[in-house]
Amino acid sequence: FLTSCIEQTGDRLLLCLSRKDGRILWQKTVLTAPLERKHGENSFASSTPATDGKHLWVAFLQKEDMIVACYDLSGNEVWRKSPGKLLSRHGFCSSPILWKNLVILNGDQDAQAYLVALEKETGKEVWRADRPNRTRSYCAPLIVEAAGKTQMVLSGSKCVTSYDPATGKLHWILDGPTEQYVASLVHTRGIFFLTTGFPEYHLMGIRDTAEGNITGTRAIAWHHRKLKELQASYVPSPVAVGDYFYVVSDKGLLSCFHAETGKLEWSQKLGRRHRSSLVAVDGHLLVSSDEGDTWVVKAGPRYELVAKNRLDEGSYASHAVSHGDLLIRTFGHVYCLSVNSKAKK
Repeated sequence: FLTSCIEQTGDRLLLCLSRKDGRILWQKTVLTAPLERKHGENSFASSTPATDGKHLWVAFLQKEDMIVACYDLSGNEVWRKSPGKLLSRHGFCSSPILWKNLVILNGDQDAQAYLVALEKETGKEVWRADRPNRTRSYCAPLIVEAAGKTQMVLSGSKCVTSYDPATGKLHWILDGPTEQYVASLVHTRGIFFLTTGFPEYHLMGIRDTAEGNITGTRAIAWHHRKLKELQASYVPSPVAVGDYFYVVSDKGLLSCFHAETGKLEWSQKLGRRHRSSLVAVDGHLLVSSDEGDTWVVKAGPRYELVAKNRLDEGSYASHAVSHGDLLIRTFGHVYCLSVNSKAKK
């Protein structure tokens, strides 16, 4: 499943492709609306659909209203709701996150920011949490079991926060350390890993046992403040594998940090520009550049390049992995690369 937009008509689309051969099985116009203002590297269909194998949920912007719609796997609409306004000079990119019976959306924006949870089956609002500041950010929440409770962690709105996804109740909050966020957090070995890139660059390890306002407390396991632009990411999200965090900067420096200590194990320059997030699969990292190159790097405390591959066109989208297939969306095509067959496009 993927989203798209026909800019000439303003149609925002949801498409279902055959995994076997890439044929479009069905295509639905979710809404038709004027094109919103956006950043030059954003799109009018940046939200990623979410599915539980029975239904799927998708979000778009209709003028100033966030629209969330639920479809069955045959393309029949089940419900649609507008959980609130969303104002951002850089456009829309709020992907639905599924947790138990809820679909959760991040409404960080330049107006009244919020998090909202809707009932998956009906779209009924279950809870809403006001965000502390009015600043656009684009972080997809991470939901994990950590320190004996379920934590939904995200950065944005000039802070880093953890919530109970069942109720929207705040577990802990860190003021700052910067203004705007895109990359999601990751978690391993009792540490949440944060990378930021606008207007300041930070890398930080936060203990998952945190409670209350943790600004300037021992809940911060480690913090790299004096960073050059090459050493932290603004847009690409990191990954966690075992004892280590991995992050690729927007300018192509891939780095490995020890999770518990923050020690830099290694850094390696790869591409010129990177917007897609890292992918970890089968003990390896997939690192893709805007130009269409993908590096396969073995996860571990030493840099080890396994392979480098190039497609004919560039991409901002992060790769998806499922059942032995690697799905890549470039600027003009969708590719399926399988370990069991030749590449399909």
